[in-house]
Amino acid sequence: MQSKPNKDRVLSLLGLAARGGNVVSGGFATEEAVKRGKARLVIIAGDASDNTDKKFRNSSDYYGVPCVYYSDKQMLGYAIGKGERSCLAVTDKGLADSIRKHLLDSELVGGSEHGENEDT
Repeated sequence: MQSKPNKDRVLSLLGLAARGGNVVSGGFATEEAVKRGKARLVIIAGDASDNTDKKFRNSSDYYGVPCVYYSDKQMLGYAIGKGERSCLAVTDKGLADSIRKHLLDSELVGGSEHGENEDT
């Protein structure tokens, strides 16, 4: 894995969440976290396949979990200390809220947030 400077606040927060054990990554683990009510935010890489995109948008909408598109597979994996990841879920509410706030403040989410549920 190559070393890259990480000046991106969202990726830094994902790294912090991962070190604290508050991130699950990969298709199966992310899907399980959403279904079991543990996911507070789903992040899909911008270069994820159409099938992955559709699967997690639909799942997030159904279970009421916010879902955003961010970065690419390589950088998401790098941020959490793993290989490429097309999707991941943040399981800590505070960290998930902080990440969403940074995305919304910097207008990086645009119209791509799904699954919003006021009860989460």
